[in-house]
Amino acid sequence: MSIEKRENKDAFFKLLFKVTGLLTIILLFGIFSMLIYNSISFFLHKSPIDFFTGNQWSPGSNNENYGILPLLVSTGLVSLGAMVISIPIGILTAAYLSDFAPKRVQAILKPIIEMLASVPSVAIGFLGIVLVGPGIANIVGLQNGLNALNGSFLLAIMALPTIITISEDAINAVPKSHREASLALGANKWETLYQVTLPAAMPGLIAAIMLGLGRALGETMTVLMATGNASAFPKGFFDSIRTITATIAIEMGEVPFQTTHYYALFAIAAVLFCITFIINLIGENYANRLRNFHS
Repeated sequence: MSIEKRENKDAFFKLLFKVTGLLTIILLFGIFSMLIYNSISFFLHKSPIDFFTGNQWSPGSNNENYGILPLLVSTGLVSLGAMVISIPIGILTAAYLSDFAPKRVQAILKPIIEMLASVPSVAIGFLGIVLVGPGIANIVGLQNGLNALNGSFLLAIMALPTIITISEDAINAVPKSHREASLALGANKWETLYQVTLPAAMPGLIAAIMLGLGRALGETMTVLMATGNASAFPKGFFDSIRTITATIAIEMGEVPFQTTHYYALFAIAAVLFCITFIINLIGENYANRLRNFHS
């Protein structure tokens, strides 16, 4: 291939990648603009203070209430439970794969973890209905297991591939000289892991946690199927809940077009968009620190 053809080819692909990146930015800006526009239409009819502090979401009743607080608390509760379960399991699994697992075990576990990320959310939700939920109900003595705890277990399963993969990359990015120096000073492998490797990999671990949290916050089908869909203010993990994503999925197909209820769904979608955007921005910031550290 001549130099001129190679330069033309490089220029073409540079232009293609630039156009693709700009289209992505334009699409993201268009989605955000649509959410904000329709949210403003909602706030022209309802008070923002009542929206953010109201503890009832009952748009179909005679006395309509559009309080997002129970939906926010439900979303935060189930995501918090998922992180409590998935963070220690994910980081310890990543540490095992990176520093302790034999090559044969790595060759088996890594494809399994990657395949776990490809399991449809509806399948995991079905697993929660027929297995995890009844198990929780039998252990605790509840009538059914469709509650926040059930959703937390399922979201933890969905967040694990993200947390494990990024955490393993972060741990592998720590220079071997750090480990060798620790071992030379008399520390064993576990002491080296907890006192040297994990602290050095902390930016990447935080990125893994934040991106896993973003994965949990944005999930719809699993929490819709397995958490009971009660829009009341939750008091604990054994209460049925309804998250923001489940509310949008349930009500958007039934709501009349350009009504207050219709605009309210865009308002809660805008809130969720901002939350997930901030979380992913923080995660990406720490991921960039990891890449800079690795380079």
